[in-house]
Amino acid sequence: MMNLALLLTYNHRLISTAAILDVFESVNNMYTVSQQAPVFNIQLVLPDQKEVDMFPHYGRYNTVTIKEAAKPDLVLIPAFIAGDVDMAIAANSTFIPWLRQHHHAGAEIASFCTGAFLLAATGLLDGKPATTHMNACRAFAGHFPDVLLQPDRVLTSAAGIYTSGGATSTFHLLLHLVEKYCGQDMSVKAAKLFAIDMDRETQSYFGMFLPEKKHADPLISEVQQRMESCFQEARNVESFMENIPASRRNFVRRFKQATGITPIEYLQKTRIEAAKKMLEQTSNSILTVMLDCGYNDIKAFRKVFRKEVGLTPTEYRLKFAGSRNANTSLALEM
Repeated sequence: MMNLALLLTYNHRLISTAAILDVFESVNNMYTVSQQAPVFNIQLVLPDQKEVDMFPHYGRYNTVTIKEAAKPDLVLIPAFIAGDVDMAIAANSTFIPWLRQHHHAGAEIASFCTGAFLLAATGLLDGKPATTHMNACRAFAGHFPDVLLQPDRVLTSAAGIYTSGGATSTFHLLLHLVEKYCGQDMSVKAAKLFAIDMDRETQSYFGMFLPEKKHADPLISEVQQRMESCFQEARNVESFMENIPASRRNFVRRFKQATGITPIEYLQKTRIEAAKKMLEQTSNSILTVMLDCGYNDIKAFRKVFRKEVGLTPTEYRLKFAGSRNANTSLALEM
């Protein structure tokens, strides 16, 4: 039997722990139904005894402290509730040496969604690939520059350490782990049970452009407002720099320092985010969407859109616009 240690971290997301427990319990049940021994011994692990009493809704599980936990073969780190990353890491710092100790002793570790922040805080991800929720990638990169962040990946695997992207990507990593420990047949059965498409390779189309605005540079804030209100009409970034009391070089430096990206990237992401909303909410042709978001070359637009989103405009519409727009004929995409 494999010992699984699911960490009940401070501020963990209940939906994350529920998904993890549901998949491994269901796999165990499928073995039991076929008159075979269950594969996974599931332990819920907390820092100390006083914390055990704080989670009565986990009462039917084997809930233990880090001192009581059986030596784990696989440690699972659930997602955090959105909030202050530094606070979340500090609140869960007791787990950090424990994670290092057991990984060095041979345990594998898997983090789900924003649980990657705690895993990265151990240093075990340095020099290794990792992913997390798309909207948390900028913060993750800022906190852990030595990790090889791959924002578009659904999951990563290296040297017995696994990470998954946001939300439902949890299930893709869980299926990956089930396949590793139980074989492809059981992984397929689990995929069918939970109605999970097994072929998703990217999560980039779930991302949203959420520009950094909590900075103290009023000049950059002004330019951000200009870009967001006039991106359709502007021909280039320079048009937003008119009457700006700064050299181009100094402006670009300040802009990247404040927002984390260059002005050109900011304008491009603003336009593509607008295009995504048009594709979701209207039946306008791809050509009309392209023109309405400030582009004038269909090939260039499609190339940029696919690079940013991971899908063509038509594929994006079919995925997110619903039946209202799904059957729209788009000759330019043929």
